[in-house]
Amino acid sequence: MIAPDFPNFGHSASPDRSTFDYTFANFADLMDGLIGQLGVDRCALYCFDYGAPTAYRLALKGPERVSALIVQNGNAYEEGLSEFWDPIKAYWAEKTDEHRQAIAFILKPETVKLQYTQGVHDLTRLDPDMWTHDDTQLSRPGNADIQLDLFYDYGSNVTLYPEFQAFFRDHQPPTLVIWGQNDSIFPPDGAHPYRRDLPSAEFHLLDTGHFVLEDKLDIAAPMIHDFLDRSIGRS
Repeated sequence: MIAPDFPNFGHSASPDRSTFDYTFANFADLMDGLIGQLGVDRCALYCFDYGAPTAYRLALKGPERVSALIVQNGNAYEEGLSEFWDPIKAYWAEKTDEHRQAIAFILKPETVKLQYTQGVHDLTRLDPDMWTHDDTQLSRPGNADIQLDLFYDYGSNVTLYPEFQAFFRDHQPPTLVIWGQNDSIFPPDGAHPYRRDLPSAEFHLLDTGHFVLEDKLDIAAPMIHDFLDRSIGRS
């Protein structure tokens, strides 16, 4: 398994915004270079949140390299852009400081925690270190502006949604959709359309929120292992 963090995430380098453009296109180029350096010519892609459009951009670069997709609360359809995205859409439409500051609340500690807890029925299943670590990372100097840059650039992914969907239809990679149905960021309205373009996809809605693996790992992990055992074996 290859699980890199994007620039400014985890323990990856955090170049200054003046020397590096924080865009999904650059993320995809870096991931493309990484798998090339590692000599990976075929792989399954785990598509979650920001990782989804990055993975789909990577798929467009080399469709033949994609052996399977695991889609977990990773959007590729405008139906999945809930009201959570309305102030971000306003920023896409008009790149002003007013619109930029209007979405800064997303980076506040209480909002970060809510992204983990919303839609989870038993909060004792969650490790508080998750949002505590996020808050620590977000509080680094310059990080807030980087995150706001990425919120703006997410609009470039929406422009590519038709190309992502064409990839699904044309190549029909084995696909597992496993989605937290109580997610307010990427609600299940964005999960169902995958079945339109990938009619053979295996589809599961779980009674949890955005971070499925943090709450339902005991359910999701066996599904993922079983799917990969079957799909990679015949790819």
